[in-house]
Amino acid sequence: MSLLQIRNISKAFGGVKAVQNVSFSLQAGELLALIGPNGAGKSTTFNMVGGQLAPDNGAVLLNGQSITGLPPRTIWRCGVGRTFQIAQTFASLTVAENVQMALLSADRKIFSWWPRAANHRRTEALALLEQVGMTPQADRPCSALAYGDVKRVELAMALAPAPQLLLMDEPTAGMAPGERVALMQLARRIARERQMGVLFTEHSMDVVFGQADRVAVLVRGQLLAEGTPQQIRADERVQQAYLGTGLVLEKQK
Repeated sequence: MSLLQIRNISKAFGGVKAVQNVSFSLQAGELLALIGPNGAGKSTTFNMVGGQLAPDNGAVLLNGQSITGLPPRTIWRCGVGRTFQIAQTFASLTVAENVQMALLSADRKIFSWWPRAANHRRTEALALLEQVGMTPQADRPCSALAYGDVKRVELAMALAPAPQLLLMDEPTAGMAPGERVALMQLARRIARERQMGVLFTEHSMDVVFGQADRVAVLVRGQLLAEGTPQQIRADERVQQAYLGTGLVLEKQK
C-alpha cells in the first residue's frame, strides 16, 4: 500500500476549476516533486493534502486512512509534517527552543509552554538539530542565522512529531543555488533513513531533476504527466507546457 494516495481530488473557486480529478501516490522513503506552470493548481493541490483547503470531491489517504478535509493540526498529529515557502520560526527564540516548541506541540502542551520550552526534551531537540547539521548553533537566536540555516531549523521543527509524510512548500525559495541543492540532499537523506515520504512543490528545475525520485506535472488543474525525472524531461507534452511559459527543462550535467 502507498503511504499517500490522492484519489480524484478537485477544487473550484466560484466558476474557476483550480484542480480537476487529480490522482497520484507516494511511497515511503520517496521524494515526489509536484510541478507546473504558474496557475497550474500546485498550491491548491498541496493545500488539500495539508488540510488548508478541503477538496470538493475525491479523497486523500494516509496509510489507507482518510485525512480528507481534516484541519491542519489534526493532520499534523496523524503524522504529517510541513515546511513553508517563507520559513516559519520564532526569531526571538534560540535554535534549540524553536525545536523544543515543535516538540511541545507534538506533545500537545503548546498552551502551557512558558517557561518550559527551554527545558522541554532538550536532548531530543539537539538530536534533531544534529540531523540537520545545526547543533553548533543550538543556542543562537534564529534572528542571527543566515536564511539557509533558518530553513534547516524549520526542517528540524517539521521532524519533531516523527512524521510519516513531510510536505515541503517551495522549500528552496530565496536560497542560493548551492544552498538549494544542499537542503534537498539533506531532506532526501533523512527521508531514506526514516522511510518518510516527501511531497514538495518547487520552481527550481535543478532541484526537481536532481533530487526527486518522481515528478508529477500539473497543467490547468489537471495531471499532465507523472514519472521519473528522465521520463518527465523527455515528455513532449511537458516540454510544450513549460516552453509556453518561457521555462526550459534542462538536462542535468
